[in-house]
Amino acid sequence: MSTDYNYDEQGQFFPYFVLVITSLVTLPTTWSVLKPSKELENTAPRIQSDFKPKDADLIEGQRRKQKRRERKLKRMLFALGGWLVMAYMVYLIIVTAATIPKIWDPYEVLGISMSADEKSIKSHYRKLSLTKHPDKVRIDPAKNETAESVNEAWVEISKAFKALTDEEVRNNYLQYGHPDGKQSFSIGIALPKIIVTEGNGKYVLVLYAIAFGILLPWLVGSWWYGTQKMTKDKVLIASAGKLFQEYDGNIDEGGVIAALSTGDEFKDMLKGAEAERGMASIEKRVLSETEGALSVREMTLKDRDKLRDLDEGVRRKVLGLLWAYLSRTDLDDQKLNDEKFEVAPIALGLVESFTSISLAFMNVQPLLAAYRTSQKLIQATLPNASPLLQLPHFTPKVVSAIEGENSRTHLTIQGFMGLPADERKKLATGPGLLTESQYSEATKIAKQLPVLKIEKAFFKVQGEKCIIPNSLVQFVVKARIIPPGTVPPPVVEKDLEDKDEAEEDSPINAEKKEQERIQPPVAHAPYFARDHSPRWYIFLADAKQGKIAVPPFTFSTFDKPLFDDNGKPTFNVQTLRMQFGAPPGPGRYTFSMNVVCDSYVGTDIRMDVVMVVEEASKAEEMESEEDISEPDEDSIAGQMQALKTGGAPPKKKKAPAPKDDSDDDESDTEGDAESESETDTETDSDSE
Repeated sequence: MSTDYNYDEQGQFFPYFVLVITSLVTLPTTWSVLKPSKELENTAPRIQSDFKPKDADLIEGQRRKQKRRERKLKRMLFALGGWLVMAYMVYLIIVTAATIPKIWDPYEVLGISMSADEKSIKSHYRKLSLTKHPDKVRIDPAKNETAESVNEAWVEISKAFKALTDEEVRNNYLQYGHPDGKQSFSIGIALPKIIVTEGNGKYVLVLYAIAFGILLPWLVGSWWYGTQKMTKDKVLIASAGKLFQEYDGNIDEGGVIAALSTGDEFKDMLKGAEAERGMASIEKRVLSETEGALSVREMTLKDRDKLRDLDEGVRRKVLGLLWAYLSRTDLDDQKLNDEKFEVAPIALGLVESFTSISLAFMNVQPLLAAYRTSQKLIQATLPNASPLLQLPHFTPKVVSAIEGENSRTHLTIQGFMGLPADERKKLATGPGLLTESQYSEATKIAKQLPVLKIEKAFFKVQGEKCIIPNSLVQFVVKARIIPPGTVPPPVVEKDLEDKDEAEEDSPINAEKKEQERIQPPVAHAPYFARDHSPRWYIFLADAKQGKIAVPPFTFSTFDKPLFDDNGKPTFNVQTLRMQFGAPPGPGRYTFSMNVVCDSYVGTDIRMDVVMVVEEASKAEEMESEEDISEPDEDSIAGQMQALKTGGAPPKKKKAPAPKDDSDDDESDTEGDAESESETDTETDSDSE
């Protein structure tokens, strides 16, 4: 037997090698391109609205531009190229398969089943001898038959018969795969011969140098740089550093907007001549003293001076564009108006980074300013503008007619929709105000907005009657989504109860419920060139020191449906739960609970809540009293005691109600909390 090593001159093995390697890269890439998106914005329902702002075409153009970026074009092209290579390799495999010698199989030569016994094999061989033996075959030139081919065919049949019936020949076949014994064979290395042919060595070395000395380091370096230049909030590290420098413990929303203009992300948008083009026009329009302009009423003197004092460049133009977007100012230039709608989503991404910086300092004021800046960017309203401007067709003139010319406070959408229907319609409609159809559309949108109302809030420790130092505390918020202008039914007290997780659901059911959580509708934001799913943030703060006590928990889904199939609110009681460690010492701790939605202005809630932490010894006493008690007179233990003492045992005394040392002006939330876990919860609702 001889062995021959070759370099796959006929391309017999190389297509298999290339097919396997290409599929290892192409299949995962294809899945990453085609897999369904799990982003909330892509799966959430939509608020029904036909309203289109003045520059709806520009806003829609920005939406399409963003979708093109999200299509992963490079990966799509890469995956397509991979599939083309794989298809070509399959073609080569099919083509070359015809030239590859097949493995000798006696059953196939005889044309019988592998399950045939020796008797059947001999019977079939006798039949073949009557038709295939050279003495029996009539040579037909039309079929390209010759005497030599007929003889070769009969020899193969004879070998196959002996391989299955003759002991010696069969041993050769079983041991060496051929009735004649050992055969020479070749091993093909899955590389084209051209790579190792003499004289091509220098080209191979150049190829290796390019692949491993240039291409591979470049790919690894690009990947590493891409992971290192961005923060976890997907913001450039350089931009995060500038936001950090702009941070101030007393910063307001105007200051946050000015800080956002420092982001390096805007430099990719405004390159070359675009960096300063139209800057003077933007500032002239934004800082206009025209009566009724949003900027005149709502931009503070500090914000206006900040814009004027900046040096020429990208930042100054970006800040002007941001104020133009927030004030809904028409810049009389399509390119500038297009840039105005493009800067807002970029700025919203930078808000995430500024929020992280604020959390690092644990100051309440900057955190609230960041959340409220998010609201303003999504709704395209200035920091001090009326929340009513979130409704379609509402203008400063309409708002002024509703709130009054000299009003120093703004009316929320909830407050406006809470007015008697005839009164609010009279205030909003008329000459120079809203038409009947515009008013109807505005109220229709208002009745679809997901506004959260707190029904009950309390602290608890799972499975315990009270809270002790350093225990794992759950802060449970029972709330309902009540759209403005809708009248909810009374709350069912049973819905405000909170069972321990172990009692309520098995782990399997809990996981299933997590997958079936309900998403709120995508934010109604006709001026914002992105889809955004609302998020609610709940955090506890020390109101006296202005410090965050418990960092924010984010809620973007709910456990029960918000709207039915007809679009009507369900008013289901939702459970929002956050968990943290209790203080290290016993006492009465007062927190300021803040609930902020990042998508709608005027829906913030602030409530004072009180957590009572008991000493560990008191908790043990409570457990002992619960475990060791006097037997009831109608129980077996009570009857036994009566026989011993000659009298009836005393009846079991009820535990005294906890002393209520709360003030008279506390809300019902405290009473609910006490009945739940002996934890006082004071509430002082303040919707802003």
